[in-house]
This record gives sequence, C-alpha cells and structure tokens, in this order.
Amino acid sequence: MRMVDVIARKRDGHSLSEQEIAFFVQEYTQGRIPDCQASALLMAICLQGMSISETRALSLEMARSGEMVDLSAVPGVKVDKHSTGGVGDKTSLIVGPLAASCGAPVAKMNGRTLGYMGGTLDKLESVPGFCTGLPQKEFVNIVKTVGVSIAELAKNLGPANRMLYALRSETGTLNSIPLIAASIMSMKLAAGADAIVLDVKTGSGSFMRTLDSARKLAREMVRIGEGAGKPTVALITDMNTPLGRNVGNSLEVIEAVSVLRGEGPADVAALSLELAANMLYLAGLGTLDACRQRAQRAIADGSALEKLAELVRAQGGDASCLSDTSKFRPAPVQGVFRAVADGYVTSMDCRRVGTASMLLGAGRETEERRIDFAAGIELLRKTGDRVQKGEPLARLYTSAQGRLDEGKWVLAQAFALGSRPPANPPLIYEKIDKESMN
Repeated sequence: MRMVDVIARKRDGHSLSEQEIAFFVQEYTQGRIPDCQASALLMAICLQGMSISETRALSLEMARSGEMVDLSAVPGVKVDKHSTGGVGDKTSLIVGPLAASCGAPVAKMNGRTLGYMGGTLDKLESVPGFCTGLPQKEFVNIVKTVGVSIAELAKNLGPANRMLYALRSETGTLNSIPLIAASIMSMKLAAGADAIVLDVKTGSGSFMRTLDSARKLAREMVRIGEGAGKPTVALITDMNTPLGRNVGNSLEVIEAVSVLRGEGPADVAALSLELAANMLYLAGLGTLDACRQRAQRAIADGSALEKLAELVRAQGGDASCLSDTSKFRPAPVQGVFRAVADGYVTSMDCRRVGTASMLLGAGRETEERRIDFAAGIELLRKTGDRVQKGEPLARLYTSAQGRLDEGKWVLAQAFALGSRPPANPPLIYEKIDKESMN
C-alpha cells in the first residue's frame, strides 16, 4: 500500500477502508510517513469529509496507537466525562466527585490545554501538593479505592492523536468535525472507561460557534462511542456567557467547592447536576430522574464534597484548602472594571473574557508559559443584569500591574450594554444519544 494512493482516494472523494486508515495511523506514528504526506491527507479530509465508519475506524486506530488503560480491576461501570471547553467551565471538578459519591466510578484522564483557559489539570494543580502525573497503576488504584481519579494523559496513551493534533494546528486543519471527533474520542477510548458523557459547548466562547456545528460534532462522537461498544451521551450546552462567576484556576476550584456545598451559582449547579445524573444513568444506577435525585442528595448531605476531599488527599493535595478556601494564595494585584453607562448587560463576548483571563496569567499561549494559579476574573454582573454607571462589573486578579491593564482593556470589549434586557438562551439546548438519532 502506498500513502500517495490513500491521499489521492480521499482527494477524489472516496471513502477510505479500515485497512487504509490503519496503514496511515500506524505508519505515521512509527515515523515512516512524512509530515508532508500526512498533511495532505488531513487537508483532503477537511475538504471531502469522512463517513461515520471512516471516523470510527480512525478513532479506534488512534486509540490503539499506544497503550490503553485497563480498568477491569475496578468493579462497576466506569464512567468518563469530557467537555469541549469553555470559559469558567469547572464542571469536571464537581461531577467527578459527585458521580463517585453516588456509586459510579469515574476514571478521567486529561491532556494539557493551550489557549486562553487553564484546563482541569491546571485547576487541580492550584491545590497545593495535588499531583496529576500519576503512573497508570496508581491511577487505576485510586479509581478502585476512592471511586474517582483525575490525572494527566500518559505519554504512551494515544501518541497518534498528539502527533496529528500538532500537525493539524500547523496546517489549518483543526476545524474538521471528523478530525475533532476522532481526536476526542480516541483519547476517551484509550482511557478505558465503559461509558462516556460529553458536554459539547456552543457559542462565542466555544470551538463550535453555532448550534448546528455543535450538533454535528455531538452526533459524530455519540456514534463513535456507541459503535465502539461504549454507551455515550452528549449534552449541547451554552457558552455565549461564561459558566458561573469565577474564571481562573484557584478561583474556579473555590467556586466548585461552593457548588458542592449547595451554595454556588445556579448555572454551574444545574449543569453539573445534569451531567452527573447522566453519568449515573449510564452506570446503570436507576432512571434519569432517580439519578438526578441521588446526585441532589449527595450534595445536600455533604458526601460529594467529602469525595472531592478524598480525591485531593489521594493525589497528594492539601484538602484543608477545601474547608477553608482562604488558604489559596491571593493574587497580589487586583483591580475592578466598572460599567461605563446605565443599562442592562445585553451580551458578553466569552472569547474576550477568556482572552482577558489569559492576559492576566490564568491561561497559556505556549507550552512553556507558566500559569499563575491565582490569576483570573470574578464576574460581578452577567448577561441580563441591570447595572448603573460606575458599578463594578468584574474584579480582576493578577501578579503585575501591566497584566492588569491589558486584562481590563480586553474585558472592556467583552461587555455590551443596552436599554432592554436580552432574551436568555437555554443552558442546555438538547441531549443527543443513540435513541434520539434513530
């Protein structure tokens, strides 16, 4: 088999066979196909698309390109949850312990995040001592003994995905839905869980800007998961407004703790509850309504928060920060952004809020850049709120005055004010599972 022939077939709009896809992934991972040919195939896929059978084959082959986590030693149905990413999205910190406290083992492995937000790993690492770089054996043992572990993807898991993602970022081929779906699902399949819940964001602060594109991605990923024998559910959720009030790593841990105490922002609490309920449902722990009630009780009786503390202790972190969040190191430089006029907050550009948080130090533009765990934004007003001129809209946290000035300048472009309140979009647009696609 020749790579040039595989490229030509996809260029001309033909479907690739499982053998051709396996040849490409295996040979490229082993360094026997050059970047120029791999780039040509990626561009052909962007232009011609892939059938669901092709995308599923690509996902499975990428998952098998390295080791795969074996969770057979953990009793029960192991569940994983993945979000396509958004501003203020700290739900993994909540739903992992919440589902585990209700009896569903949660095994979650994450990659590092580039861009305007720190990822789940960065948020957890803002807890002093918390270790995300676990050997696979220890990761599995924590899932078995605690019920939940959140760790960094091992280097030997999904090498094809890391290599192809780096190439896609350099060749303008990131926005292909089949390639996005294969990238995400290959890592979920390699991580070993039995069932998968997906949170697919749509809106100004997400990768999928339109509802239609989010729906296409969600359907593709559910089909891949189900085709691989992993029950999979996707919720399409709004990211036109940041989720919750806090944006930034330790700030988001603090907010996650408040939700597990039953005190957090309503949007974070509602989405976390729905995600957790679907995780419990896929784990076979009752009807969706019964699972929702079970999760509510775990928050009310404190068992979900205690499970987060168990997770932190098991991975070397200082769990006393959860009972006393004032122990998180405060940012040395703080400032307030104020409303320039009376009116309603009619919209918030999530991407600009995220960019402002990155400039403050909460995200990374390059892999080498260190994250400032204390940096971020506290949103004092959000879309739909009535404000008066001079009233604080947000509080900014950083380590340097120059960063504060940059963050304020970008944040000023994120808030739009008007004379009438806007219509509020739904928090959850729709749920996609195998039944809804039949």
